[in-house]
Amino acid sequence: MFRRTFWFTAGAAAGVWATTKVNRKLKQLTPESLAAQAANKALETGHRLKDFALDVRAGMVQREAELEEALGLDAPVEPVPAQTRELPEPRRRGALGPSSHQTTHAIPTITYNRNEDH
Repeated sequence: MFRRTFWFTAGAAAGVWATTKVNRKLKQLTPESLAAQAANKALETGHRLKDFALDVRAGMVQREAELEEALGLDAPVEPVPAQTRELPEPRRRGALGPSSHQTTHAIPTITYNRNEDH
């Protein structure tokens, strides 16, 4: 008699446990629950990316400071005294004003294609 009662109770408990597990899993698979889980994962991923970007930025600043120290670029700049020099006097033109054969000098432009270095 005790045997039957034990196995009946064990079976009922296993049934309740299995039913509870299945119901929890079904609730996790509803569209609302899946959307909430996706939103939470997206927020978590965003926070991780932000932390990664902050770590990269901190590493860049640290490395830049190391390079400046190694190259001596972080030394204080001493002010250079201003040197005065005399400018040449402008050339005098004829009495009629500037010549009609006057040419204009253009500043040459240098194009730089950053893909040429590769």
